[in-house]
Amino acid sequence: MFTKNEIIEILKDDSKSEWLFSLADKTREENVGDEVHLRGLVEFSNICKCNCKYCGLRKDNENADRYRILKDEIIETVKHASEMGYKTIVLQSGEDAYYSEDKMIDIIKAIKEYDVALTLSIGERSYEEYKAFKNAGADRYLIRIETTDRNLYGQMHPNMDFDNRLRCLKDLKDLGYEVGTGCLVGLPNQTVESLADDIMFFKEIEADMVGIGPFIPHLQTPLKDAQKGNFTLALKVMALTRIILPDINIPATTAMETINPNGRIIALQSGANVVMPNITSLKYRAKYEIYPDKICINDNPDKCRSCIGAKIKSIGRTVATNYGFSHNQG
Repeated sequence: MFTKNEIIEILKDDSKSEWLFSLADKTREENVGDEVHLRGLVEFSNICKCNCKYCGLRKDNENADRYRILKDEIIETVKHASEMGYKTIVLQSGEDAYYSEDKMIDIIKAIKEYDVALTLSIGERSYEEYKAFKNAGADRYLIRIETTDRNLYGQMHPNMDFDNRLRCLKDLKDLGYEVGTGCLVGLPNQTVESLADDIMFFKEIEADMVGIGPFIPHLQTPLKDAQKGNFTLALKVMALTRIILPDINIPATTAMETINPNGRIIALQSGANVVMPNITSLKYRAKYEIYPDKICINDNPDKCRSCIGAKIKSIGRTVATNYGFSHNQG
């Protein structure tokens, strides 16, 4: 276990990167094994009430081509994913009030008919809603903190409340969800000290999954002229998270591959053990543009599944056939 000061020094010193990535890979192998868990991602609405300065889905982006996928089409997508062998579905959207508690419960119950674990990533909701979704069958919930620096969080998230974000994470943990969170690496005004705090925070809340990706500026946001995040630094944050939280699930994020052609494979060799292939219908996929130039937006779900399977096999790993519940539980 590294101290905060040691984490800061490692983040600053690129001469130790190969040692770090090797240690993270060994830690991954010893604690969660060589299986890679695939999570089928359904991006079912790009409508969002929030105005996060880095996100292409932000409410004030009038150039976004908005859409919603309704229940029957979501279920058809899930059915096909289960036939392809996916054991986890991730339902992700902007913060879209159209999907009320009752609508979500209806969707959750229908998805659970297909013998899959279900992750929700639909933003900040009340304790009562989280409880209702859990009772309906949701297993996991992903809500990224993005940064634990209160000042930076305030700059990046107009009209949002850092303490409410923390409340959501606590409520989800109290309700027995597997809880996923994560951070963006390379936000304007972010420091290595705050990145170290992010890593310590993941440990403090006993996160079950942590997603880490480099910041990629979107032309339709206030940060359009900002410098993009550094791949190596994002990889180092991910590797340190694996070493400090050896039992958790860590995805090789799409953003990693957007700024490095081999990003997901490099991440899988540096501590990651999860990949989230996009199974959203092609007619919507390009519209869910959190950041530009996302990979695989023109690949059908079957191609994505076979492509990532081949990549995983090429590095001597295997695709898991179980639900991939966190080793961190209990």
